[in-house]
Amino acid sequence: MRLYFSIYFFFALITIVNAQQDSCNSTLPLNDLTYNSSLLQCVEAWTQQRFILRYAKTVDNTWSFIVSAPDLSSFIGIGFSTDGEMPRSSAIVGWIPSDGGAGVAKSYFLGGRTPAEVIPDQGDLKIVNGSLKIELVSSRIYMSFQLTVELPRENILYAVGPAGIFPSSPDFRLTEHRFKTATTINYITGSQSVVKGSPHAKLRKIHGLMNMFGWGIIIIIGALVARHMKQWDPTWFYAHIALQVTGFLLGLTGIICGLVLENRSDANNVSTHKALGITILVMGILQVMAMLARPDKQSKYRKYWNWYHHNVGRVMIILAISNIFYGIHLAKAGSAWNGGYGITVAVLALTAIGLEAKKFMKK
Repeated sequence: MRLYFSIYFFFALITIVNAQQDSCNSTLPLNDLTYNSSLLQCVEAWTQQRFILRYAKTVDNTWSFIVSAPDLSSFIGIGFSTDGEMPRSSAIVGWIPSDGGAGVAKSYFLGGRTPAEVIPDQGDLKIVNGSLKIELVSSRIYMSFQLTVELPRENILYAVGPAGIFPSSPDFRLTEHRFKTATTINYITGSQSVVKGSPHAKLRKIHGLMNMFGWGIIIIIGALVARHMKQWDPTWFYAHIALQVTGFLLGLTGIICGLVLENRSDANNVSTHKALGITILVMGILQVMAMLARPDKQSKYRKYWNWYHHNVGRVMIILAISNIFYGIHLAKAGSAWNGGYGITVAVLALTAIGLEAKKFMKK
């Protein structure tokens, strides 16, 4: 009896594993297609999650797609992007409820990286009426659809949702995906490559880091040195100059990267961020010019210069900190960037308060 059960369990396990391991050499187990499935090209779209993508131009200006993936009690999604990034893309997402209910597949507009910006029944994909279907066959989900388009976008996004959590009516909001990847596919040859990161990710990161360290950290440290280290004359002065020039050059580099990034990505929501950045740059240039025109200590104009230099510097620092946090928000960089810079600003603020208290006590 035990031997019989073991053999049965072994073959059942093989059946399940084979069913979940659909491949381009497997026979497509769908019978209700309105086109000849032998026309479909096949690629192993996402090997880590065992995604298989089949596609073909079945009619003039009509492309047919079938995405298959193991049923992991989660939604699966395929998106079409202009630049390889999630924001401003359109996607088709489907799921089979664990309670045995009917499968659901819907189009979504990916307005941003947060769940609130992913809007159901929106997007610019022209789906052929009645072509969007999803079904479960031998522990694998098959999602099929047709698009009216001359040539689909080559940047494709894939995602797997959190286990056991499905969108529900009436809003069908998606929760944050568990896994994701992006590929670029050549529809003619079938060749594809994995996108390691967004095309502008490195430039965006350099833009953020240069501005953060330049305007948002080093220049603040330079201001603290000038205010609280004057007992070490003239060392404080040269340290102050070195820090401010370094911060200015890093910030200038960051702003140049930002302008290049805006031009390459066609961003349309950065006008305020850009205006603040240019304002900070102009104030920085004025501060550098002020250092070159600094009156002697005995000059009657020195007090006015001090008032100008100190207050413009304070306003510039406040604007820089605000704009850095705003930039993190625009980039949807996440809590790590907010938390890291927030802690840094808090440490600098506490240091400034402590030094001010010490200065007051001495008086």
